[in-house]
Amino acid sequence: MTLLEIIVLALIQGITEFLPISSSGHLILPSAILGWNNQGLAFDVAVHLGSLMAVMIYFREEILRMIQAWLSSVSGGQKTDDSRLAWFVVIATIPAVIAGFLGKSFVEHYARSALVIGVTTILFGLLLWYADVKAKQHKNIFQLNWKSALFIGFAQVLALIPGTSRSGITMTAGLMAGLDRESAARFSFLLSIPTIMGAGLLLSLDLAESTEPVDWQAMIYGLLFSFVSAYLCIKLFLGWISRIGMLPFVIYRLVLGTVLLGFVLL
Repeated sequence: MTLLEIIVLALIQGITEFLPISSSGHLILPSAILGWNNQGLAFDVAVHLGSLMAVMIYFREEILRMIQAWLSSVSGGQKTDDSRLAWFVVIATIPAVIAGFLGKSFVEHYARSALVIGVTTILFGLLLWYADVKAKQHKNIFQLNWKSALFIGFAQVLALIPGTSRSGITMTAGLMAGLDRESAARFSFLLSIPTIMGAGLLLSLDLAESTEPVDWQAMIYGLLFSFVSAYLCIKLFLGWISRIGMLPFVIYRLVLGTVLLGFVLL
């Protein structure tokens, strides 16, 4: 890849990993419009690692509290808001882990097309708009319960379908469960940590078995730009979301989905 391709693809991964706008919908555009080649496994590992570093550094204080509280609760200590939140992240991760192992190969073979991504980008964008407008949004993140966490976890399974957007569908489910916008976003971001870890591990195992050469310069640049863009994205999104709502992202998804469908149908 050229330096321009590295920067553009890393920025796309870092930004779209956490915004509710579908990373797969964006990553297909450079190849569809500009004819760029696939970035390869090594680059995928690097940009996932950059995104993971960003979310873990941003939420480092919350993560530390949650781990300490969770370990205390496991050993018989008092249950706290932080320990319950940690358990809810674990509960919400389980459906995606099971579905990922069972459905990964099917999705890779049958669902990675511009048509599927275009349709899902539009449909799940409209669902996000509906949840943002109709849901009550009266709970903060510590008022979440295990049923709502499991509901969000099952919703995350839909993100296996390209174009859905993992962050988009988990925020949609969070809003439907009654969380306010910032709380829905925060839980989505915390839930991304084990999800990105799992995806990165699978990609790393595939890379270990692959014979393709590793471009270390591309990996370093990819990690760096993915990290910076993801960190800024999280910070700005959490600062803005309570004021601007989801409508700008819904409109963007509708435009993106229409463009993708235009490439397929025209």
